[in-house]
Amino acid sequence: MLFPTDLTSFLDLMRQHGDVVYSFMFAFAASHSLLLTLFAGYAAHAGELSLGALIMVCWSGSFTGDVIRFWIGRRYGAGLLERVPRIERPVQTVIRLTDRHYGWMVMLHRFPHGIRGLAGFAYGISRLPLSTFLALNFVAAGFWAGAVVSTGYAFGQFSEKSINSASSGLGIVMLVVFLGLSWLLSRKLDRIMERY
Repeated sequence: MLFPTDLTSFLDLMRQHGDVVYSFMFAFAASHSLLLTLFAGYAAHAGELSLGALIMVCWSGSFTGDVIRFWIGRRYGAGLLERVPRIERPVQTVIRLTDRHYGWMVMLHRFPHGIRGLAGFAYGISRLPLSTFLALNFVAAGFWAGAVVSTGYAFGQFSEKSINSASSGLGIVMLVVFLGLSWLLSRKLDRIMERY
């Protein structure tokens, strides 16, 4: 099986490949893969991964991914915008938001789906100083890794208790509510970005 389709298969994959999973989690965290990071937190609760090591790997992956995107934006930003004009408007919107609210943007851009991939690139094009970006990005990456992995871990703990008390549907409802709230936050941020 190339990619697991359910939680049991996901945990079996973790058992088979051990420490290699941490390398994959580093790469997925660098791309801000929310769902896989949640599942990894669940796997940590199941004892397949170390919670502390997983948070550190996701933290460093998230930090590194945005530093690379920042560097690309700083070095090649204007030229890339000319070659790929369809991303110019959203990138310019993120740049304007960053110039006004850089602290909030760097701290929260990992959570809503709409700007995750472009934000680091836009930060590089903006006037945001590298030293400020690195400091904020370090804290934000740790916050993101801790929050998402811990949410997956808590979901595992909650679903285990729910299954034991014959109300396992509630655990799934809680996960759907979390994902729904993330989607609503993304939509709200999209509307804010449209105003800029």
